[in-house]
Amino acid sequence: EIYTLSLHDALPIWLIAFLILLQNGKSVQVKRLIVRALLLFSIAFSNPFLFDRAMHLWEIPALPITDGQVYDAAIVLGTVARYDKDLDRIQFCESADRLFQALYLYRKGYVKKIIYSGGSGSILYPDETDARWVKRYLLEIGIPDSDILLEDVSRNTHENATHLKPILDSLSRVENSSGRYLLITSAYHMRRAMACFRKTGIKAKPYSTDRLSGPLKFDLNYLIVPDPYTFASWNLLGHELFGSLFYKLAGYI
Repeated sequence: EIYTLSLHDALPIWLIAFLILLQNGKSVQVKRLIVRALLLFSIAFSNPFLFDRAMHLWEIPALPITDGQVYDAAIVLGTVARYDKDLDRIQFCESADRLFQALYLYRKGYVKKIIYSGGSGSILYPDETDARWVKRYLLEIGIPDSDILLEDVSRNTHENATHLKPILDSLSRVENSSGRYLLITSAYHMRRAMACFRKTGIKAKPYSTDRLSGPLKFDLNYLIVPDPYTFASWNLLGHELFGSLFYKLAGYI
């Protein structure tokens, strides 16, 4: 994916810049303005309510499966795991809810297969793909090899869609195929993912996971108490906004 500097990563830069301005500023009024700007910046971007409402506007809502249909496959977009060589086991990332929701749907009979899409983001270790470790995990917990399909060369959302298209076209030609698929990814990522899939000609129903926004509530901790984790969370929204703009300019969506 394209790189975007998060507010969390950039926070020391912002603080240093403000301190330099305060140190070198000669005007008392300018110094007061800088302090107020820093205070406003800190309050705004550490406020859970503001982040929740902003993410609520962006995320594709998480919807339950209530139509009673059986889908040919759940398409899970990586990255959700990495391999720990020291312990010889898979470690899951925050977005692992994507995979676990797919497993639930598979076990309940809502989907016939699990298609995992995710290559390696490493230049030094291109063969150590996310999909490789996920397949190993699925096999170890008893998912039949025939019900697991991999796309392990994509490096971003655009490539997820383009590399999955021939796989889905091949699957749709199988006898008794309905051509119905669920696209599973994080709620904050679903908007860009669906745009890429539509551009590629893939029809899939969105199944959002690990959403970050929730129902509006009137709790003092939620409304006014600063939260340092919220600083880092803004990175996800910023990444998607800049990513969508870049994808639009590149013709990917």
